[in-house]
Amino acid sequence: MSWQLKALLLGMMTTALGCGFLHHLIPPEVLNFERLHIFLFNLCSGGTLLIYFTDDQPQLSRQGRLFLLFALLFAGSAFLHWYLPAMLIPLVLAALVEQVRINHFGSRLPRALFTRKEPVSRKFHQAALLCLSLGLALSSPVILNSEFTHWFTIEKLKLDTFFLGFSFPISLISMAVIFSLMRQEGLKLTSLLKEAAFWIINLGVIIFFLFILAEVFLPQVVISSLLFLTVTSILYLYWRQGIRLQQKTFLTSGILFLLITSITGIGYILLSFSRYYVPEISLPLLRLHAFTALYGWNLSGLIVIGRHGDFPIQLHSHRLILLHWLTVLVLCPLGYFIPLFAILAVASYCWLLTILFFNHSTVDERLVSVEDEVLAARGLPIEQSPSQEKHLSGQQSPQPEPYPLATEESGP
Repeated sequence: MSWQLKALLLGMMTTALGCGFLHHLIPPEVLNFERLHIFLFNLCSGGTLLIYFTDDQPQLSRQGRLFLLFALLFAGSAFLHWYLPAMLIPLVLAALVEQVRINHFGSRLPRALFTRKEPVSRKFHQAALLCLSLGLALSSPVILNSEFTHWFTIEKLKLDTFFLGFSFPISLISMAVIFSLMRQEGLKLTSLLKEAAFWIINLGVIIFFLFILAEVFLPQVVISSLLFLTVTSILYLYWRQGIRLQQKTFLTSGILFLLITSITGIGYILLSFSRYYVPEISLPLLRLHAFTALYGWNLSGLIVIGRHGDFPIQLHSHRLILLHWLTVLVLCPLGYFIPLFAILAVASYCWLLTILFFNHSTVDERLVSVEDEVLAARGLPIEQSPSQEKHLSGQQSPQPEPYPLATEESGP
């Protein structure tokens, strides 16, 4: 990744978080920056990194540059309530994403999602692109209905609520990375668990969203609890089968963020149907849920796909992970309510991103060449060669020198 792209992503992501705190300066009734906060992180930064990762080129491709340009235009149009261009731009973006998906996976129809031969990591990867293109394509009729025609009205389906869905493709590509970094063992039970996790995550979130719109309590609790158990099983699988790379500690931390997201989500559902559902209680819980989802879980996956060709970069540093947790769990939630903590949160987040994007070491080309086969979502063979396994696990290989920076025990 070029330093220009790193700097641009650093700026967009920091601005995204900053927009989440601008209600301290400008009342939302005057100008609501929450929409820009969501767009800059999920669509502009996350979507661009998804395209960059799928293209698997050292520099951002022409399609990636076009996506970033139109994503910024879409974000600006939606923020300024320019709904005519906001209805047209996502159609262009959807076409770009579909072109990238078809070029990478070789088929207009996502048939591979329904075959047992396709690795689960590739299924998550294709699902992320498909979800992004469908979400963008649906944006136009949703905006048309919400702002112009008013064909139907659903109380829970606000335009800002729909735009939150752009975070789901980022969650799916994070899952793709996690499953691609697991050892591919031939155990039938393990394969079934991975396949089940794919379908529960994808169908579960869609069904859960429908139950939210219908405002049905018990099914929401059941589906959200099932999703929590699925994430817990993914954590177990990754802990047991994850290849010992620097990414493992960082991604494990990301899954723990996702577990907190699940717990706070269940808590918010229970609270929303109780007599304690008042802003003094519900808003802090909702903010914690949102911050752990975006800047905890999603950021973990985005950093790994964005810098997959640059390792080793010391992602397993305990100080780095502590800074990440302090920023997301403490400073950001407090910053939403207290201006001083908002300043500290943005400064800490900017520092964190600077380390994540610009920290570097001597790139181990041999390690990266093997690693790239995994992270580019091409999938590992069922039976890995001994040299591949040793290079990926950080064990001592037959080569003259070992790979100390690829292990979890090396120092920060």
